[in-house]
Amino acid sequence: MNGIAKISAVISIHNEERQLADCLETLAFADEIVVLLDKCTDGSEAIAKRFTDQIVHGDWPTEGQRRNTGIEACSGDWVFEIDADERVPSALADEIRCTVNSTTDDWHEILVDNYVGETLVRWGWGASFGKAAYPGLFRKGVKIWGDQRVHPSLTWSGRKGKMLTGRLIHFVDRDVSDMVKRLNSYSTARAKDLREQGNIGSTANNVRRVFSRFFKCYVLRKGYQEGGYGLIIAICAGLYPLLSHLKAKLDSPKPEGPE
Repeated sequence: MNGIAKISAVISIHNEERQLADCLETLAFADEIVVLLDKCTDGSEAIAKRFTDQIVHGDWPTEGQRRNTGIEACSGDWVFEIDADERVPSALADEIRCTVNSTTDDWHEILVDNYVGETLVRWGWGASFGKAAYPGLFRKGVKIWGDQRVHPSLTWSGRKGKMLTGRLIHFVDRDVSDMVKRLNSYSTARAKDLREQGNIGSTANNVRRVFSRFFKCYVLRKGYQEGGYGLIIAICAGLYPLLSHLKAKLDSPKPEGPE
């Protein structure tokens, strides 16, 4: 047994006044809540102050930098990462608390129930378009995000433990139009990363990836069980690297600034 461990819940946001309170209300199990406000111009700060005084303001060019700053601001033995469109059911909260006080491992993955509107869509996620699980619970110091705008890489220095059985609720998209908008946003950010890396890859290779990633999501991850939603997920996952490549190759770079 490890005794009573302190948990820091951390969330980084940009203009999330519509759903921030609903997320923060589910974090009462944590000993500390840290909120990063990234160029927020709406009422997010006022909402955050109702739940915590641990608020960090900033302007981070990449997701990786923002998430690392949030982790550094945490004072807990354990860190739990969450996004504004996610909720922690009471059963998962209890399991997180029990896990940090008993585990000898350093990080654990958490299962995710993804909702499109009011529809639970459990199968087919992955390949950089949605997550069926994520490494969201870890001892401070063992997880470092890479310096990318979207889907940053991860570096670990600890030992992976068993996956938790409770499921996080994730309101990933409101409808099909939201799914397409997210594909556009992801691929635009990825194109910027590719240009900065100086290696955008080949068109032929990315065309091949359309089919391999579609197969992975629709067949191997059983997206076919979700009907039309599973088909859309697989199509978006397949198109993501090709669109990113073509945007990096064909679009003129635009200066970055406040949205």
